[in-house]
Amino acid sequence: MKLTWSRQRIVCAHPFGTARDTSTAKQTIVVRLDHDGVTGLGEAAPVSYYGQSVESAESTLGRAAPLLGDDPFCFETILDRLCAAFGDQRATIAAIDAALHDWVGKRLGVPVWRLLGIDPAGMPTTSFTIGVDNLETIALKVRQADDYPILKIKIGTENEVDILETVRHHAPDKTLRVDANTGWSSGDADARLQRVLAYDLELVEQPVLPGEDDTLTRLTQASPVPVIADESAVVPADVPALAGCVDGINIKLSKCGGIREAYRMIAIARALDMKIMLGCMIESSLGIAAAAQLAPLVDYVDLDGHLLLAEDPFTGLDHQNGKLILSTQPGLGVSAKGSIAN
Repeated sequence: MKLTWSRQRIVCAHPFGTARDTSTAKQTIVVRLDHDGVTGLGEAAPVSYYGQSVESAESTLGRAAPLLGDDPFCFETILDRLCAAFGDQRATIAAIDAALHDWVGKRLGVPVWRLLGIDPAGMPTTSFTIGVDNLETIALKVRQADDYPILKIKIGTENEVDILETVRHHAPDKTLRVDANTGWSSGDADARLQRVLAYDLELVEQPVLPGEDDTLTRLTQASPVPVIADESAVVPADVPALAGCVDGINIKLSKCGGIREAYRMIAIARALDMKIMLGCMIESSLGIAAAAQLAPLVDYVDLDGHLLLAEDPFTGLDHQNGKLILSTQPGLGVSAKGSIAN
């Protein structure tokens, strides 16, 4: 197998703010796997919070290439090998995982969701994220998101109640989710939870830092709506310890290492009777399409990274009334709008 890659700069339609930082653009890496006349594609969206960068991704790709072997159908063996060797670079492994699945689907002439035995009719509605910003811009973002019935509001800031007041004013009937991105402390979390619950929420995501399990447990017991772990749930091995601590987990391919690892996390969470969200980073629809193959298996979908861009460099992943529409084309079902450099 021949592995090549190129950097890709994607620009947000609006600055995307969380309790930790604000981004206006992001560099991702498009990975290309060529073998036997078929090309598989994947996208790496490195996240600094997890010790990843485009430089570390490129270094990992260079070291991973000799480990791939000559048979893309052996992706279980290949991905076990990559996770053992590069376990701290899961965003890069996710891109190779996507390229392998894309290659196999194209080689067999079937979409990945069919390869996995998944029924696309079960696709939940995705949320559309409203990032931290000034209140005037937040109001504008909410109005521009009129086509999306579910909004996920980034909070974890001192003015989070003002943010929710603004959102509710402009979207009185929409389903709201909130994500504090670890912005609450163990000392103030209980009071902040009660304040935000006044805005008729569907769920609360990652209120405090990973490792603060006592606080997570206390908040989960006090909350009438599900508490979902994101930063606390990175890889499959993290899931069992969270059972009884939170109501559910947010799985992201860039955190866990791709479709194969995400599927494992889904199976573990289901066995533990936990709720499951499928999330994403800021990435193009190439990366989102990989996650979307699994979306009919989960309870909550937050796959809007490509919808937050000024321009998506890939096409093929459609949406209607807030629901992503999986392509019937072979593989991941997306293609580049322009040429992809090697």
